[in-house]
Amino acid sequence: MASNFDLYVERRHTDSDKWHKYEGKEIIPLWVADSDFISPPAVIDALQKRVAHGVFGYGYPSPELSDVFIQRMQQLYQWEVKPEWLVFLPGLVCGLNLSVRALTTPEQGTIAPHPIYPPFMKSARLANRNQVSAPIKLQGKRWVLDLEATEQQLSGNEKLLMLCNPHNPGGTIYRRSELLDQLDFAQRHNLIVCSDEIHCDLLLEEGLEHIPFASLSEDASQRSITLMAPSKTFNIAGLGASIAVIPNANLRNRFIEARMGIVPNVDILAYVAATAAYKDGEQWLADQLDYLRGNRDLVMEKINTIPGLKLMPVEATYLAWIDASELPVSNPHAFFEEAGVGLSPGSDFGNPSFVRLNFACHRELLTQALERMANAVANLPTTA
Repeated sequence: MASNFDLYVERRHTDSDKWHKYEGKEIIPLWVADSDFISPPAVIDALQKRVAHGVFGYGYPSPELSDVFIQRMQQLYQWEVKPEWLVFLPGLVCGLNLSVRALTTPEQGTIAPHPIYPPFMKSARLANRNQVSAPIKLQGKRWVLDLEATEQQLSGNEKLLMLCNPHNPGGTIYRRSELLDQLDFAQRHNLIVCSDEIHCDLLLEEGLEHIPFASLSEDASQRSITLMAPSKTFNIAGLGASIAVIPNANLRNRFIEARMGIVPNVDILAYVAATAAYKDGEQWLADQLDYLRGNRDLVMEKINTIPGLKLMPVEATYLAWIDASELPVSNPHAFFEEAGVGLSPGSDFGNPSFVRLNFACHRELLTQALERMANAVANLPTTA
């Protein structure tokens, strides 16, 4: 069955966090990173069959899910993953927090890109760990990690390097040479690496490839935790199924011990959805990527014609990191919210001069939001 990504799905007055935030207001929500697209038919069919069974007791990850994930890693990345390396989690954010708590002591610090997806910063703060902000700099038209500037900030007590590939925000797909530089950095400073790769399937720039950090070498494998999930890819984030790939037995045992009694097992319906998505969702994913490329191109074109706004090319994800530093307003997020467009504030990621726009939505709705943004800027008072 062909998917129609131009189909508008009414999400108001449902249990949608994204849409509930602005319930009763004329504000288009383009903030939190879930899409407005109907999930793959194979996922819906599998869930309906499981619900029809009628019994919802405790579950466990089926060998089938492990098998399809391992096959996927081999097919896409030529990365040989073993079943015992897999730790299933009810979300990726808990994987970030567990990595910090399991793999560092209170005296040890973490290193994370900046700006970055907010839970990276929160995971260190909640665990009372120091965090070095590794700056993301603009190189050409790509946001990349500045390891040289990071090195100058180190105290020698850092133990965990937290990476994000593709990067959120900014959408950068790191090239092999850049990943090897990150590995060299980790080796020189004796760091464990936690790599958030949740957006690895959402590659918009054709001809580019995702390379898992752990697949670089045996050393990279043994010093790393890789976090992946079908949640963003197939719009099943609300079901909560993520995977930590931890080849090193010592790191894996510490990670598992840290979760005991705190992080619950994955919901049985989430297992069903994840298995169906990985098994039978590829054509749906290909169609979604085509649609997202069209939306990405529309956002690039429109944003870069609005005075005071700049957007660099988005290589991956469905998230546009918009530079509003030249806009003559004190709070870009509040300004556009007042204009009827709900974006993510850049301050959440570490830079209040930016806003993040989620373009995984019906194109007509996206067009309307972009028009509201352009009109709001056009109506700003001019100075003599």
